[in-house]
Amino acid sequence: MARTKKDRIIQMAPHFNGFKPQGIQSVTGEDVCINFEEYEALNLCDYELLTQADAAKLMNVSRPTLTRIYESVRRKIAKAFAEGSCIHFIGGNVAIANWYKCNCCKITFTLPDIEDKHCPFCKTQEITDNI
Repeated sequence: MARTKKDRIIQMAPHFNGFKPQGIQSVTGEDVCINFEEYEALNLCDYELLTQADAAKLMNVSRPTLTRIYESVRRKIAKAFAEGSCIHFIGGNVAIANWYKCNCCKITFTLPDIEDKHCPFCKTQEITDNI
């Protein structure tokens, strides 16, 4: 029996549904579906410029797992570009990170699940959930 996948932590789900190619009359290839953990891996590694090790920690997966997710999304995007296919975002095994707001310095941040919750900037424990 296969092991069940644990949830991957994402910071935020994309705020759009996908992409469509411009300049062609009809789509030639099949639509490409990218799940939220693939989107998050691409965002962390290519947009936020984190190392794969740092991205893996944020997503609560091992570095080899992050590498597999990252390679999968890059292949899918390359296929969509080469074939002129639409890209759609779908769910996946994800959980959205808990965000907090500091009552003193007013910054918004996320924390790993730790007992001693405090603001990473001013170190105060006067924080509230920012749902």
